[in-house]
Amino acid sequence: MMTEAFDSIIFDIDGTLWDSTAEVAESWSATCERAGIPAGRITRERLLSEFGKVIEDIAYSLFPDLPPEKAVELAVRCGKEENSWLLAHRPPLYPGVSELFRTLKERGFRIFIISNCTEGYIDTLTEIGDLRQYIEGQLCPADTGLAKAGNIKKGVREWQCAAPVYVGDTMGDYLAAKEAGVPFIFASYGFGSVPEAEISIAAPLDLLSLPVIQKGPRNMIKK
Repeated sequence: MMTEAFDSIIFDIDGTLWDSTAEVAESWSATCERAGIPAGRITRERLLSEFGKVIEDIAYSLFPDLPPEKAVELAVRCGKEENSWLLAHRPPLYPGVSELFRTLKERGFRIFIISNCTEGYIDTLTEIGDLRQYIEGQLCPADTGLAKAGNIKKGVREWQCAAPVYVGDTMGDYLAAKEAGVPFIFASYGFGSVPEAEISIAAPLDLLSLPVIQKGPRNMIKK
């Protein structure tokens, strides 16, 4: 069981901070229709199995009948166009996320976001949720060419996080954090299942009640 206090909390997005799958499915379907690609396969349920993957893997899965380079091109276009769609339709954050970020900041935690999302998606989330004021840094594959584990390593190193923890909702999140050597907290209300997780939360605000979070980084024992 984790006993250390943390100074930095790194969040996943989808299934951890919000569920935008219905709106994203609508956006991707509209983009596919404009591109002349039948969009019947782009449903919320279909996307649930894709969230958390890098864009290339999503492309190959969703568009197996297209040549690989065309599939990626279409998926990238879908990813770019979804941001304006989301800003227009504004899916809500999970209940308590805004209060969570505000309280974490008040307690002295550093807050970051690392996701396998497409370019602009993190900015879209933070604008819709009015979270920008709380976020110290963010990374996605479009920024670095790295997937989640690599970005966690890079972020922790460049942001000089002394004691980071990653909060996510899928086995992929857990494995990425493990590969990066960062402790993991499982958001069990999200999209995945992580039986190996030492600590889990059933709602965003539950994070505040964890002993390792209640302590606050100001109370970390100096060595």
